Amino acid sequence: MAVKRQTIIRMAKARRLGWRIAGSIALVLGLIGIALPLLPTTPFLLLAAFCFSRGSRKLHNWLINHPRLGPPIHEWREHGAISRRGKILAMIALVLAFVGALFFGAPVWALSMQVVVLLAVAIFILTRPAPPEPQA
Repeated sequence: MAVKRQTIIRMAKARRLGWRIAGSIALVLGLIGIALPLLPTTPFLLLAAFCFSRGSRKLHNWLINHPRLGPPIHEWREHGAISRRGKILAMIALVLAFVGALFFGAPVWALSMQVVVLLAVAIFILTRPAPPEPQA
């Protein structure tokens, strides 16, 4: 019985470590996305918050209360909202992704699939509301 309990405890610790690692990777990708317009920031921050919520309450609280990284998470959680700037950067990234595929000579079938996926993503992003204006 004690061996089974120890195994369960070890598995739980390993699972939490896995969530922390996944959250850290998502956070790093989100931070890189701040500088690179082709890499979206907010989805990676949301993923990091999700992972940290399962792996580390301390890291989760740090992320959602961070003065720069926390607001997009709160806007999404509370309103399902994406900022205007975020939408513009996302549309630029979608167009650049397609142009890149064209430039590198992707086959027509791949371009067709890419158009369908990129249009679906664009429709989703553009139909999300903007966050409410902060009250003075």
